[in-house]
Amino acid sequence: MDSTISSRIILGVNKIMERYDKEVTNLAEAKINRAYIIKDVKTNDEELKNFLFTLGCYEGETVTVLSVLSENYVVSVKDARYSIDKDLAEAIIV
Repeated sequence: MDSTISSRIILGVNKIMERYDKEVTNLAEAKINRAYIIKDVKTNDEELKNFLFTLGCYEGETVTVLSVLSENYVVSVKDARYSIDKDLAEAIIV
């Protein structure tokens, strides 16, 4: 295969992956083992927002989804691991 053609294929795949990455809106849609920056915590429940804050989930902090099993998300925040449910994961906007 010509190197020019293979280069174009690689560039095309990279553009598709960039679009896919931009579509992630919350932690429930995040890829496993990829670091994300928290943009916001969207919830009307102030108690839930305070709980996430105590875990270190606030704007500007880095969070990584380590695994997902039966709608339970194991996440890493500030060198600590936590298990959160899908509702909490959906509240964390990345």
